[in-house]
Amino acid sequence: MKLIPRIVIVSFVMLAASLACAQSHLAKVVPIQVTAQPVDHVLEILSNKGNFYFSYNSSIINRDSLVTISENNRTVKQLLDLLFKSGFEYRESGNYIIIRRAPIKLTLVTSGTVTENNFYTVSGYIIDDQTGEKVSYASVYEKQRLASAITNEKGFFRIRLKSKYRTAALTVSKEFYADTTVVIEPKLNQSITITIMPLDITEQSVVISPKNYVAPDSIMIEIPQNDSISWLYTYRKTDSVRVEKTRLGDFFISSKLKFQSLNLNKFFTARPYQVSIVPGISTNGKLNSQVVNHFSLNLFGGFSGGVNGLEVGGLFNINKRDVKYVQVGGIFNVGGGDMEGVQAAGVHNTVLKMATGVQVAGVNNYVQNAFTGLQMAGIYSHTGSWFRGMQISGVANYVNASVKGVQIAGISNYANRTTQGMQIAGIANINPAETKGMQISGIVNYSKKLRGVQIGLINIADTSEGYSIGLINIILKGYHKLALSTNDVLTANVAFKTGNSKLYSILLGGTNTDQNQRLYSFGYGLGKEMNIARWFSVNPEVTAQYLYQGSWDYLNLLGRAALNFNIKFGRHFAIFGGPAFNTYYSDQKTAFTNYKFDITHGKQYKVTNDITGWFGWNAGISLF
Repeated sequence: MKLIPRIVIVSFVMLAASLACAQSHLAKVVPIQVTAQPVDHVLEILSNKGNFYFSYNSSIINRDSLVTISENNRTVKQLLDLLFKSGFEYRESGNYIIIRRAPIKLTLVTSGTVTENNFYTVSGYIIDDQTGEKVSYASVYEKQRLASAITNEKGFFRIRLKSKYRTAALTVSKEFYADTTVVIEPKLNQSITITIMPLDITEQSVVISPKNYVAPDSIMIEIPQNDSISWLYTYRKTDSVRVEKTRLGDFFISSKLKFQSLNLNKFFTARPYQVSIVPGISTNGKLNSQVVNHFSLNLFGGFSGGVNGLEVGGLFNINKRDVKYVQVGGIFNVGGGDMEGVQAAGVHNTVLKMATGVQVAGVNNYVQNAFTGLQMAGIYSHTGSWFRGMQISGVANYVNASVKGVQIAGISNYANRTTQGMQIAGIANINPAETKGMQISGIVNYSKKLRGVQIGLINIADTSEGYSIGLINIILKGYHKLALSTNDVLTANVAFKTGNSKLYSILLGGTNTDQNQRLYSFGYGLGKEMNIARWFSVNPEVTAQYLYQGSWDYLNLLGRAALNFNIKFGRHFAIFGGPAFNTYYSDQKTAFTNYKFDITHGKQYKVTNDITGWFGWNAGISLF
C-alpha cells in the first residue's frame, strides 16, 4: 500500500512542474533592484532572470533612458508597465516577449451626402495607428477601377470614383506599412479616416536574450500546404524600384509616381490596352505603373507595369516588369524585368534582368543579366552575365561572363569568362579566361588560356593548346627561343621564336660578314616542334625574307622551307641543323658595289626568269 502515496506524490510534482512550464512569461514574478540603469540593461536583467527573450523596434524605445526600480514581488507585465508607462502593449510568441506600441483608439467617422453626378469624391486622412501621426505620401487607390491618389504632407487625400459601380473599396499602401483595405459607400461624397499599421523593420529590430544565446544567421518562414507539406521561405529584402533608380527613370518619372511605385510594389494588374501622353497621363490613370498591358501606345512616353504584346513609344517606354513581345521606342526603352521578343530603340535599350530575342539600338544596349539571341548597337553592347548568340557593335562589345556564339566589333570585344565561338574586332579581342574558338583582330588578341586559334598582329596568351598566327605571338608559359645560325645564303642570322610547340612565329634578320659581299635580310616565319625524345626534336620551318642588295628600288624576296634537327642539352640549350629549299624572286638586274648580287648555290631550278629555286642548308644554336 506504500506504492499509492508515492504515486500521488509523483503525480502532484509532475502536475506542478507542468503548470510551472505553462506559466506565461508576462505572469512570472521576477525580483529586480537597479539604480540609474539604462532601459536596455534592465531588459537584459529581466531576460536573464526569466529565461526568455525580448524583441522590439529600436525606433519606439529610448534605450539610453536611466531608470531605478526596486521590486521583489512584481510580475514581468507589471515591471514593463513601470518601465514604459502607457502607450505600449506586450505579446508573447514562443519564448519571446514582443514589445510594441499599442494601437491608437480611433473612432472611424464618416460624413457625406448622396450625389446624383457621374462621380463622387472620397477624401480624408491616413493615420499611423501606433503614433497617431498623419502619414504623408501614402497611396490610396481602388484596385478594380485604377483610380488613385497620394496623400500630401499632412496625410490628406482626395479621390474621385465613378458612380455607376455598385461596390467600391479603397486600399492604402505605404512602404514599411501593412496594406489596409476599407469598403466604402458608393455614390456618396464622403470624408473618411483610415489607420494603417507599421511593419517591423528588420534593420531596427532588437532582440534581447539570455547570455550565451547565438541568434540565427537567417530567418526561415514555414508555410503549411493543403497536402500536409510545409514550404520553407527565407526572408530577403528585394529592391522593387529598380527602374526608378536608373538615370533615365530618375529623370523622366515624377516624384509622385516614384512614391506611388514604391508604395505599390506588391500590386500589379493587367489590362488589354492603354494610351499615354507622358508618364502619369494615361487611360489607366496614375496607376499605369502597376498595369501590364497587352497593347500600349505612348504618344511621347509612358511608364507602365509591363507589356505582354506590343508597345510603341514616340520617344520612350519605361516598364517596371517584363517586356513581351515587341517594344519599339523612338529614343529609348527601359525594362525592369525580363525581355522576350524584339526590343528596338533609336538610341538606347536597358533590360534590368534577362533578355531573349533581338535587341537593336542606334547607340547602345544594356542587359544587366544574361542574353540569348541577337544584340546589335551602333556603338556599344553590354551584357552583365552569360551570352548566347551574336553580338554586333560599331565600337565595342562587353560580356561579363561566358560567351557561346559570335562577337563582332569595330574596335574591341571583351568576354570575362570562357568563349566558345568567334571574336572579330578591328583592334582588340580580350578574354581573361579561356578561348575555345577563334579570335581575329587587326592588332591584338589576348586570352589567358587558348584552346583555339588567334589571328592578329600581336597574339598573347598565358597558356596555349591552340594556334597563334601573327607577327608577334607571346605565350607566357609557352615556347621561347633565341636562335643564332648560319646558312648557305647569309653567314650570320638571328631569330626570335615564340608561341607553343604546335605553332610558333619567327622574327628573323641576317647579314653577310664579308664587307665586299654585303647582304642584309629581315623577315617572318612559322615553325613547329615535333618531339621525338626528351633530347631530340624535328622542327619544320617556313620563312619569308626581304633581301637588301644595295638599293630599296628593287624587290628581292627569299623564301625558305627548312627541316631542322635539334639535339637538346638540357632545357635551355640546343644545337640544330638540316636541309632547306630556297625560292628566290628578284627584279633587280644590276649589281651594286660591295653588295652580293648572285645568292644562288648548286643546281638551280628556274621557274621563270625572275624566280629561281635551289637546295641549301642551315646550322646553329638555340638558347632558352
